[in-house]
Amino acid sequence: MLKSSPRRSNTAERPPQSNSSRHLRHSAAASVRPRHRVGAAFRWLRSLHIYLSMLGLGAILFFSVTGITVNHPDWFYQGAQQAAETKGRLEAKWLKVEPPPGGAPFEPASPESVSKLEVVEFLRGRHHVGGALADFSVNENECVVSFKGPGYAADAFIDRTTGNYTLTETRFGLVAVLNDLHKGRDTGAAWSVIIDCSAGIMVIAAVTGLVLPFIIKRRRAASIAAIIAGVIAIIVIFALCVP
Repeated sequence: MLKSSPRRSNTAERPPQSNSSRHLRHSAAASVRPRHRVGAAFRWLRSLHIYLSMLGLGAILFFSVTGITVNHPDWFYQGAQQAAETKGRLEAKWLKVEPPPGGAPFEPASPESVSKLEVVEFLRGRHHVGGALADFSVNENECVVSFKGPGYAADAFIDRTTGNYTLTETRFGLVAVLNDLHKGRDTGAAWSVIIDCSAGIMVIAAVTGLVLPFIIKRRRAASIAAIIAGVIAIIVIFALCVP
């Protein structure tokens, strides 16, 4: 019976590889890794830029439009302001006006004795005053209560001797409301957070938008030239045209 010869291994059939071929393969693999990292970084930055831009699109549109209305108030404010005046009377006990003994004339008590909370709540409930309490000043004869809101102001002048008051409400129109929201004036803490978050989103979207042209080779030169031209234009206009 004939014995078959043992099968030769594949490794034995392969020709020995030279050191130069190994070096070339290693160099090719090493060059692929940086390109892969650059591609991954580009995709991540592009996605971040796109989604942040979409997330802040409403804020960008709002602050862009109101930037025009803030810069040109004379285009929109004509005839928009409306004022209304109301008279009434407060509870004397809130003002601590009490007749002294012996039939002497009325004299207001000290400024610290005014019940400010009751006065403010009365004005809000009776006249539906809006805005936030901006100031409550008291002297011996009079109280002045001021409310402020976006595009809105209300001032109440209260006689501490009689309790009579005059309330003046002023509404400046829709554009004034939008402009105050743009500036963050008399808008409260919650809207301040909205402004900060919107600004942060815009900053990150702008930075990622500036970085992307340095990664894209096809349009790198044109994009960088456009960025530099825009920066130079702003600097030149500021230097030559701003007093």
